[in-house]
Amino acid sequence: MPVPASQFDAALRIVQALREAGHEAWLAGGCVRDLLLGREPADYDVATSATPDVVLASFPRTFAVGAHFGVVLVADEDTVTEVATFRSDGVYSDGRRPDSVHYTTSAEEDVQRRDFTINGLLLDPVHAVDALDNPASLREAALDYVGGLADLDAGVICAIGEPARRFEEDQLRLLRAVRFAARFGFAIEPKTLAAMQALAPKIASVSRERVRDELTKMLTEGRARRAFELLDETGLLAEVLPEIARMKGVAQPPQFHPEGDVWTHTLMLLEQLEPGAPPTLAWGALLHDVGKPATFRIAPDRIRFDGHVEVGVAIGAEICRRFRFSNEETHQILALIENHMRFADADRMKSSTLKRFFRLDRFEEHLALHKMDCMAASGNLDHWNFVRERYAAMPEEAVRPVPLLTGRELIAAGYQPGPRFKEILRAVEDAQLEGAITTMDNAMALVRERFGDLP
Repeated sequence: MPVPASQFDAALRIVQALREAGHEAWLAGGCVRDLLLGREPADYDVATSATPDVVLASFPRTFAVGAHFGVVLVADEDTVTEVATFRSDGVYSDGRRPDSVHYTTSAEEDVQRRDFTINGLLLDPVHAVDALDNPASLREAALDYVGGLADLDAGVICAIGEPARRFEEDQLRLLRAVRFAARFGFAIEPKTLAAMQALAPKIASVSRERVRDELTKMLTEGRARRAFELLDETGLLAEVLPEIARMKGVAQPPQFHPEGDVWTHTLMLLEQLEPGAPPTLAWGALLHDVGKPATFRIAPDRIRFDGHVEVGVAIGAEICRRFRFSNEETHQILALIENHMRFADADRMKSSTLKRFFRLDRFEEHLALHKMDCMAASGNLDHWNFVRERYAAMPEEAVRPVPLLTGRELIAAGYQPGPRFKEILRAVEDAQLEGAITTMDNAMALVRERFGDLP
């Protein structure tokens, strides 16, 4: 596992400088966990006995972004490292941050406030330099006060100390436990799991943005199916996404969906999401059939979901609003829901209709969603292959040709601007996309033929 030298080296220099000044300093948190698992850390955090004022004075470029909680950012060339003072936390009255903190010189006391044992490990970077590519050797440089090494070996997510207290301090930890368990393929320790199930309703106290960001990480880290199975097992799914929980037990016509109910089908889509999948595609996969529970009916011929796309768009819009997605993200997620059934009609579409289909923003995401949808059902990829081949073969200028006519030419020809302009220009563009006209003269002749010399 190659470690980005600049990030690690910056953290190492900070640790060495603090130690030379007589302070204790270690790598801490997720970077230690990831190094010991042979994964590349996203960033490096330092924990130290030095107080924030000392840290601020010890380095040329610092930012006191969280000094109230003992956190200082230290900038070094192209990197920024979070440096946190050893502390114990007071009461968490808002379920997110402690009302007060008490600085301590004890690393052991500091790790007791952290969330899970695998995140409570410390690492001596000075002695770890020569073992970065060997996680087994790195263990010799680790400091473990909470049993984190054993839980890494056992593949267990276990709260530090009393689980209920850890979750009461910051309710987002309920979702983080699920995410870590899914990402690493770990089990959740029984007492920790029981506390999560008992406290699942507490997630309602967490801001929707923080919940959204955790769910997005679950969907895009490569283990989305396992994450949502755990959300269901812990009771968190019904709290954060009741619309998805309602998919359970909603039967589908077996001739089209031999895999089972809507919930099973959705899980099978999530299982196909690769690490780093676009967030909008991931949410589109999760929500593409969200309208089915509300439209389920047993017709004389088979189970049907009449209007489930339209209902799904409305439900998806409410979910995007609730989680405060940006307008751009909302537009794409709803477009994925709205268009996911159109592939079945593609081989019968007029050329103009097919080209307009291809104009959808990020059309590659529509292709990806349809393929996952097929693979989670019958496995028939005929429609996907047809659209993919036509899309790949069609040049951009054929999909979005330069207009043959604009409102300016219509006005010059004597037509008065008004609502009918849109109809006229649409008819001209349709004919152009169909290949029936290729010049401005052709276009004007078509206008006169269909709409008269003058309105």
